[in-house]
Amino acid sequence: MKGFSAQLAFMLGSASVRRNVGQLLRLLALLAALIAGYSVLFHYVMLYEGRSDEFTPFTGFYWVMTVMSTLGFGDITFHSDLGRAFAVVVLLSGLIALLIIFPFTFIQFFWAPWLAAQREAQAPRELPPNTHGHVIFTAREPVAEALLTKLVQYDVPYVMLAPTAAEALELHDQGYHVMVGVPDSPEIYHCARVENAAMVVATGSDEVNTNVAFTVREVSEAVSVVAVINRAPSADILELAGANHVLDLAEMLGHALARRAAGTDAVLHTIGRFGELCIAEVSVNHTPLAGVTIRDSALRERYGVTIAGLWDRGHFRAPRADDVLRENTVAILVGAENEMAALAADLMHDREALRDGLVLVIGGGRVGQAAATMLRQRGVPYRILERDPASCAPDDEHYVLGDASELSALQRAGLMQALTVIITTQDDDTNIYLTIYCRRLRPDAQIVCRATHERNVDSMHRAGAEFVMSYASLGAATIFNYLSRSDVLMVAQGLNLIRVPTPPALVGPSIAHSAVRSRTGCSIVALMHDGKIVLSPPPDTVLGADMDLVLIGTVEAEEEFLRYFGGL
Repeated sequence: MKGFSAQLAFMLGSASVRRNVGQLLRLLALLAALIAGYSVLFHYVMLYEGRSDEFTPFTGFYWVMTVMSTLGFGDITFHSDLGRAFAVVVLLSGLIALLIIFPFTFIQFFWAPWLAAQREAQAPRELPPNTHGHVIFTAREPVAEALLTKLVQYDVPYVMLAPTAAEALELHDQGYHVMVGVPDSPEIYHCARVENAAMVVATGSDEVNTNVAFTVREVSEAVSVVAVINRAPSADILELAGANHVLDLAEMLGHALARRAAGTDAVLHTIGRFGELCIAEVSVNHTPLAGVTIRDSALRERYGVTIAGLWDRGHFRAPRADDVLRENTVAILVGAENEMAALAADLMHDREALRDGLVLVIGGGRVGQAAATMLRQRGVPYRILERDPASCAPDDEHYVLGDASELSALQRAGLMQALTVIITTQDDDTNIYLTIYCRRLRPDAQIVCRATHERNVDSMHRAGAEFVMSYASLGAATIFNYLSRSDVLMVAQGLNLIRVPTPPALVGPSIAHSAVRSRTGCSIVALMHDGKIVLSPPPDTVLGADMDLVLIGTVEAEEEFLRYFGGL
């Protein structure tokens, strides 16, 4: 009964529903008046036939109801033409009123709103008071969806705000944790327990994100606010509004794409730090590492640096000593910062010869411009092919106006001479299209491609791209690392560094005998014991119960480790 009352109150809270219910009540009153009138006329017709003494007032009501509902039991009939004509009128009005107008009106004005109110009442409008450590999302878009996947994997609670109950229910049906509320209302953040939240993630427009940050600060000064910007000048405004972290993902992605280009390969790029541990990536193309096995590279013996993983066309795999480092391979290196610096200095010697190689950037948007900026800073020649005249700098010789789907435009931009092609448009379909085209025209060129959605990464690799950087994955990994978890660091797309206590199944044997890498795909890159970290531990190191393991691997490898050796 309490639930019925709550749903009725919720339904009647809408002005349109109240108006519809009023119309329904007026229709019922009209129908009741019609039935009462027919009941009175019944007796007058019977009086005309001289039979009025045989029927009571209730009998007249009974006859009207049986005729209007088309049941027509036949126990009461008229003998005159006037009576039969009256019966036809009652029957036709009953057909129209009871079988057509009333059912439609009842469903439209009452039953449908009732079902809608019953469903909308299921959409949460407030989180439980004991909710804490959760992440609040203000919009659903690719970065948020990629981050949600990671939060679910690590059991981090979250809630996504939906402006209407209909949107909230749709998201709820898709498996999301949602709450009804607009992102610019302080009351909504009170209901979302923002004072106990770990983070608020704003991924809407710059104006909306500014309002979100400012509104959140009205409720809580302590919660971390992360905002993604679409225009570089908005960074200062968002910081003034109260955002702790402002991410220019377009610039970050452009720099990441440029780092993959030939001519910059021989430079180590730090992608993460875990205490004293430094994680870096290097493309082996045009370096002394190309074509040799991991064993023959002797990086561990010469520099103290360990190859913790290999990226081949978007697929991460645990390294083996006999693996050959191919030119399109990106190696993930782990070691101390000074060891990385020594290796980088040696690799720099082979970089000069590549500086004359042209890099063609397709797309002159924010990502393309960011990539060009990094190429210019590194002294690498480049050209930008852009079809929108408004995005081309007329006095800049690096810009070429044209459509990348036309061969003449690609030739004018220097495709046939380019060492690397960087495709930066924000439409994944266009990027796959251009990747296939450029690969056909230049089978020997390096193609680096941008993906907006994670689901299209594999398709771009199949189309011919050596390297694909996902906008969503980059944003999700960066934001996840702001959660200040001490046991997880996301260092690259789909690649994590995790710290776990030594499982009982691994206590006793050495690292070599434990066969963690061959069994799970994770690599032990460091050990932590008594507050000290041991980088790149030797294979004969015996694992103790008081040690923590620092592992690197994909999400699937991490899950396999926990399944094989036991949970935390």
